[in-house]
Formats: sequence, C-alpha cells, structure tokens
Amino acid sequence: MDNKNGLMELGGATRRIGDRLILEFDEASSRRLPSRGQVAVQGTINGQEHTLVIEPDGRRGHWLPLDRPEAAALASAPGQQVGFTAQLAARWPETALPADLAAALQEATDLEDTWQSLTPMARWEWVRWVKSTKNPDTRQRRVEVSISKLRDGKRRPCCFDLSSCTDPEVAKSGKLAL
Repeated sequence: MDNKNGLMELGGATRRIGDRLILEFDEASSRRLPSRGQVAVQGTINGQEHTLVIEPDGRRGHWLPLDRPEAAALASAPGQQVGFTAQLAARWPETALPADLAAALQEATDLEDTWQSLTPMARWEWVRWVKSTKNPDTRQRRVEVSISKLRDGKRRPCCFDLSSCTDPEVAKSGKLAL
C-alpha cells in the first residue's frame, strides 16, 4: 500500500488489442497489488466511486478492460497514460453470468442455494474458467463440468491458474497479447 489509509496510486498506458481498449498497468502498479491474480479495488473515476476488477496478464502484471462501464471513463484512445487512486475493495462485486452458464444454473434448481453460498470472488473464478476458451465445444464442456463439480460440493474450479490471462479476446496461451 502507498499510505496508511490503504490508498494506492495505480496507472499505466492504454492500448488496443484487436477491438478491445485496455489499460495495461505499469510494473510498479502491479507490484502494489496483493495478488498476481484478479484484484478488486475501489476507486474514484470522474468523481464517482467504482469497484473495478483488475485482471492478471499472465506475466506477473495486470490490466483493466476499458470496455466495462465502470472503467470506460478512464480513457478513450490507445497510447494514453492513465492514473488513479484506489484501495482494495472491502467486497467483491458480483460478476455478470454468461448466458450459457446462467441457463445451466437456472436448470440446475438443486444448485440455487449452493451458487448463492459461494463468495463473489469464487463466482468470478467459475465465470473466468468457463469464458477462458474460444472453442465452443470446450466452453460447453466447461459449463457441464461446472454444474457437475458444484453438485459434488466443489466451491471453486480446480486446476486453474488464477494468475493467467483468461480473456480469449486479448490472451494467447494464458498471457496478455503483446
């Protein structure tokens, strides 16, 4: 942390990967974060408080998608230097469920209480694991396996590197595309 209030100065440069605009954190900012995996922070952007989930880049660094509404105000073009002050979020935000996983969970009425009993961070991990492939067959299998594992009492996906970059639109082999 940068000060006794837990505030951190975070920043980096924006760049485009395919159609996506991202903020790639500089090394010093990534070192300030307590995990090489996802980190939820509370920050003020244009005078409004937002909880942001910072993603791992698979290289011990971090990045932030700027296409999410809560982060879009940080920058609008590649090559911008961006900085903001944040602190670790007291609570993880809820993740948006992809349609295929949401449908499977809705059909699995026996898992409603189980899913709700998971921490928001654990729900993020399930969603990341399901979404981390471009292959539709693999993705469907992951949805099925998620339901099966949840029924078996598993609270998190197994054998999943939480520090890898899992967004298939910006990653290659678990690393943020260069």
